[in-house]
Amino acid sequence: MRVLDRIQLYGVLFALPFIIHAQDLRIKNNYGGVISFGVRNVVSTFNDGVWGNVGVGSGGQFNVQCSNRINTAWFFDYIKGGVGDYANRTDYHIGWSVMYYLVPSSTEKLVKFQPYVLAGHCFDYTNFKDNSNANNFAERWSSAVQAGVGSHYNFSKRFEMYLQAQYMIHLGNDIDASRVNGQAVFIKEQGINLAGHILISLGLNYKIADLW
Repeated sequence: MRVLDRIQLYGVLFALPFIIHAQDLRIKNNYGGVISFGVRNVVSTFNDGVWGNVGVGSGGQFNVQCSNRINTAWFFDYIKGGVGDYANRTDYHIGWSVMYYLVPSSTEKLVKFQPYVLAGHCFDYTNFKDNSNANNFAERWSSAVQAGVGSHYNFSKRFEMYLQAQYMIHLGNDIDASRVNGQAVFIKEQGINLAGHILISLGLNYKIADLW
């Protein structure tokens, strides 16, 4: 089963019981303290500046909302992508984001669409591997800041879907990949470099409790 097929299957299996059994969440005073968990599908629109090397993956997150306008997301992503036809790369993201809703949550009525801007930070581990020789690889750690836009769509007070796009700027050692005599060659450059990419996320969240 392809990675994309597995991602779609996981999303459907996660969403189905919540759609069927979802009941409205009792909000105490405002949306501050609402905790939710979810899954997400992610697409890294280019790797190392090459549009053909799209990375696709999945992940999860939990949200802790601070007020009617401010929410936080804590996430993990696993992304696979190609490097030409001779190598591949695997990326792991673990980080957090702060979202500011342009349309705030309301205790009086269900707000369907909630567009937001976001900013945050994450740590990243990347592994480059030769397609023909698993022992030929290179790896790096980096740190990134990100900013972007998105929107939640609330099916109910408990269940929501979101779509967001963010630009991530990674600070770390750069790895150059090339093919020489039919073999992948990876060169880790000295010093610290900046590298950016666009990350698109489509996810589902289920609110489990209002803690305060």
